[in-house]
Amino acid sequence: MTAKLRALGAAMVMMMTVSGAQSAAPVSRLPKGLETGEWELRERGEDGPARRLCISSLNQLLQSRHAGHACKSFTVSDAARRMVVTYECGAAGNGRTDLRIETSRLVQIQSQGIADGAPFAFALEGRWLGACR
Repeated sequence: MTAKLRALGAAMVMMMTVSGAQSAAPVSRLPKGLETGEWELRERGEDGPARRLCISSLNQLLQSRHAGHACKSFTVSDAARRMVVTYECGAAGNGRTDLRIETSRLVQIQSQGIADGAPFAFALEGRWLGACR
């Protein structure tokens, strides 16, 4: 039994070391083939100002109204060029986001839900601008 526990412990240490080494390396692409870096998000149909974000995680696009909250997500649909996700953020609210990928540098985002007790719904176009500044 002791040999099994030592082997299990060694395997866990090796897995943590390998996963730590992988996350330390710079990543140039997000899941789904999207580029990491600075993105401009502009509301569709609005003349308002565009938001610029340094995107390194797909969740930044999928849960933009709940940034900084620990949310539990559920993937409703995951196709090559489209992803639909619902998520729950406790007292901060919840949402459903439909992400359509036109290219690795252009996306369409539709999202709706509840944020801080109020409903929201929006459609954004996201364009990759380059490396984060």
